[in-house]
Amino acid sequence: MSASKKKMSWKEVGRSLKRPDSAVMLGLGFASGLPFMLVGNTLGYWLRESGITLTTIGFLSWVGFAYTFKFLWAPLVDKVRAPLLGRFLGLRRGWMLFAQILVMLGLLAMASLGPEKNISLFTAFAALAAFASATLDVVVDAWRIEASESSEDMALLSSSYQLGYRAALLLTDALILIVAGSVGWSNSYIAMAAACGIGITATFFAREPVKAATIQTAKSSWNLKSVRDAVFGPLVEFFKHHGKKAILILAAVCLYRLADFVMGPMNNPFYADLGISKEAVGAIRGSVGLVSSIAGIAVAGICAVRFGLITTLLIGAVIGPLSNLTFSVLALNGPSTEIFSLAMAIDNFSGGFAGVALVGYMSSLTSLGYTATQYALLSSFYTLLGKFLKGFSGITVDTLKVEFGLMHAYAFFFAGTALIGIPAVVLCLLLAQQQRAFETAKNK
Repeated sequence: MSASKKKMSWKEVGRSLKRPDSAVMLGLGFASGLPFMLVGNTLGYWLRESGITLTTIGFLSWVGFAYTFKFLWAPLVDKVRAPLLGRFLGLRRGWMLFAQILVMLGLLAMASLGPEKNISLFTAFAALAAFASATLDVVVDAWRIEASESSEDMALLSSSYQLGYRAALLLTDALILIVAGSVGWSNSYIAMAAACGIGITATFFAREPVKAATIQTAKSSWNLKSVRDAVFGPLVEFFKHHGKKAILILAAVCLYRLADFVMGPMNNPFYADLGISKEAVGAIRGSVGLVSSIAGIAVAGICAVRFGLITTLLIGAVIGPLSNLTFSVLALNGPSTEIFSLAMAIDNFSGGFAGVALVGYMSSLTSLGYTATQYALLSSFYTLLGKFLKGFSGITVDTLKVEFGLMHAYAFFFAGTALIGIPAVVLCLLLAQQQRAFETAKNK
């Protein structure tokens, strides 16, 4: 598929939004987003309130490496049906249900144990939930791409995916704080495990893509050649299709959300140290954050359909890192509800916009037959550097704290993460320049 496409009219956009697959994609996007914060930033809030140091919280964020290395088992998801369930539900839906069951079990085990009793075992269950969540991402991404009949469908399904995904993030990064303030962290995680039922329901309503059945039939036997093709074929095909441009694409994808990744583990510990209550954080995220996130997703989806994925990608690269500066302002001004609300509005709008832009762009780069694996490779490049560097976020703040004090340390840290976004803007400008050159040459 190509990132370039014919623009749709507004009437065509409206008709496309009524597709039944959009509702299913909404539920599957929710399922993919549900565990992400529960084994990431929200977990950091729980750990900080349990007395865990910022340095330890930073390093424990490496549980998220499961999302980075999912390309290692993505060929299995692309080729083999899930144990037991795949026989009845098919290639894609079988893995969807299998992964969600593991996520649910991991969250229930975390809720039962808690970080105070045995931090090592607790971390192991968090890793299990992260592994299952990463596997779910692989198969949901594949379903979204294979269910799309055109680049316009892909852009709109990507928006539905992001809407569901961001709704789950707001639930697990906002509403859960209100619940935790009333019933405690363990009961909150039990409630989140129960919310897995939304994605499970969407799985049964999803149609197994015809493309998935065709792919599995074509790759039904295991031998040395098929294994080699499953492991190396996606990468070879990617470089063969994109040529020299492949390096630029991978670099842009790798750096696109780096600022958000590095900043992420310190967000919730920052709110706890700042003195904003869980209930206030949850209420503002669930109101201002929700509206802003939906607005960002909607605007990005429309931009992608009307102006193209590359232009949307460039806009997201600019507004994403800039939002980090609002947290520096918050750190310097203290626990102001007004400034916090403004920070949430800007951060959620830019995050929703940039998420749609990147997901849509990466989806346009995959080849049929390697859908899950190629997308997993791209999303692994997207997370690899950020997942590694964010592990040092806690020790960075702790080091700056010695010289400047805790709040100024946070302010400098957030400002530094904004500067990290500059290279991504430059790379997106180069992609846009190459795209214009390609379209000019094609029209001659």
